[in-house]
Amino acid sequence: MGGRQFRERGSAICAVMIWTMVALWGSPAIAVPLDIQGKFEVVTGEVSTHTPGKVKVMEFADFYCPHCHQFDETGLPLLVKEFGSKLEVTMVGFPVIRGKLPTPFDMYEQAKMMGKGNEMKTVLFRTIHKDKIDGVLDRSIRDVLIREVGLDPKAFEDGMASGKPARAVEDGKRWGERIKVSSTPSILLDGNIKVDGVNMTPDNVITIIRSILENDKKK
Repeated sequence: MGGRQFRERGSAICAVMIWTMVALWGSPAIAVPLDIQGKFEVVTGEVSTHTPGKVKVMEFADFYCPHCHQFDETGLPLLVKEFGSKLEVTMVGFPVIRGKLPTPFDMYEQAKMMGKGNEMKTVLFRTIHKDKIDGVLDRSIRDVLIREVGLDPKAFEDGMASGKPARAVEDGKRWGERIKVSSTPSILLDGNIKVDGVNMTPDNVITIIRSILENDKKK
């Protein structure tokens, strides 16, 4: 998506560090076609997960970041409208705002393990940014949210207590740090094509994804 930024469509970048990245054409081992258009960074050392006819989008986001909320409400629907079932979108929790509790990230991971990750993501963003509940998500609040997305509270809380969601959050943080995510929201396309910072614009992201899919048609 180039030109106008997501903030012009109701979204923006919640920057930790922002810099402009141009397309980096690495060695053949990186396995990224040379005719992909747009501004992005090929992450050295990361393996391509591309499947012909589909683009995997890993969204690195912080539940407390208002711009991640806007991206979830406006940016992702724009991409889905443009590409439909050709996109496979998954969120990776990547906390950047200090002093906030990790509970929403754990809840998202547990819901994802139970097959309701996207539903829980939507509910958590709404609860924090629209309902203005960004403090302690105690058991009574969690119970309401868990039931809203259609999960059993006891099974959910047992999963939370197992420590698996917290470990999954830590794995996601290490992943983001390894590929040097500079801001939220940021995306990783097909495992090794990173788009973040000022490159997170509607036109630039659409251009990249479209060119990946068009390249598939040439094969």
